[in-house]
Amino acid sequence: MSHPVQEAAEAGAAHQPSGLKNPGYEIFIALLSILSILNLVLMYVIQDPDLDYVLMIMNAPLTLIFFIDFLYRFKTAPDRRYYFWRNWGWADLLASLPFEQTKILRVFRLVKVYRLLKEYGARAIGRAILKDRAGSALLMLLFIGILVLEFGSLAMLRLESDVEGANITSASDAIWYIVVTMATVGYGDEYPITNAGRVVGTGIIVVGVGIFGTLTGYLANLFLSPPKSPENEAGAVPDVQHRLDALKDLVTQQQKAIAELETILEGKAP
Repeated sequence: MSHPVQEAAEAGAAHQPSGLKNPGYEIFIALLSILSILNLVLMYVIQDPDLDYVLMIMNAPLTLIFFIDFLYRFKTAPDRRYYFWRNWGWADLLASLPFEQTKILRVFRLVKVYRLLKEYGARAIGRAILKDRAGSALLMLLFIGILVLEFGSLAMLRLESDVEGANITSASDAIWYIVVTMATVGYGDEYPITNAGRVVGTGIIVVGVGIFGTLTGYLANLFLSPPKSPENEAGAVPDVQHRLDALKDLVTQQQKAIAELETILEGKAP
């Protein structure tokens, strides 16, 4: 399926690809970049071993996603050399490395999203997101899941760790509880004992059910829906217009033929 963002080019240089993907994906990567930069700020501002541990754990999936994103952009770039050297591909690569010194380069991804918004406008991007509602919703739920995993762990640790009789007393306990709760497994080895902790746990259960329910529906639709032919997918609107024009031409020809027949009949009439 062709998206306008996949054909983006530098202004005044149509032969140089911008490397922008579909809007839902770009916004997803931008939100992850903002989260990563926020985590870096928190790590330096707040000196807390438990916070550092949670952020260190969260950095692993973020780094993996950014590295896969770089490989995806590099592989699909029409001009790989231009993407790497002139379209900040080198910054994408460095930003995907698990080093604190290079994470700040993820701000370049935010610049790309700003350029996307500026090039195509909020309305066009909104229409593109609505057109791919399933994929965009899945990406947004994945981002919400990452937020819940990180800040849910921090919140649960803050609410439970200092309470007498609590069994969620370390960052590892909190992360484990959030993971098994989001996955709707609920082993029961870790659980909140405070009212506030139980409220947070309830919200995490709801989010987990939503994420896995959406993922299941998305995969079912992906595998069970009939494949779309290139003609229907890429040229449905032009094909309908072509048929309409042909029908109009046919009606015009019929009207001319009827008029000629009426003229002949009138000439033969006594």
